[in-house]
Amino acid sequence: MFKKENRNESRVKRHLRVRKKVSGTPEMPRLSVFRSEKNIYAQIIDDTKGITLVAASSLDKELEAVGSNKEGAKLVGEFIAKKAIEKGISKVVFDRGGYIYHGRVKELAEGAREAGLQF
Repeated sequence: MFKKENRNESRVKRHLRVRKKVSGTPEMPRLSVFRSEKNIYAQIIDDTKGITLVAASSLDKELEAVGSNKEGAKLVGEFIAKKAIEKGISKVVFDRGGYIYHGRVKELAEGAREAGLQF
């Protein structure tokens, strides 16, 4: 009998494999993405101190009408980029969180790039 693949377990394994190589420093923090069915979340993290510097999601009051579609993900990317630039962060390392670089994850990354983040 076949064992059904657990997609979230597979994603977590991919994420851990990538995290062995990708880490955020004070000069280049890590832009981490989490995608749920209804929302999308992004954080800029300094892994040396273990703190979140900037966070944004489709649940933020400024982006309240935004859902979890591609347009909403792009707005979240632009919003986190603006908040990061206000804090003096211009370069980041992109961590796709084990997700395929496609759809909402790609739109979030492109929105952040268009708003001024470099990665």
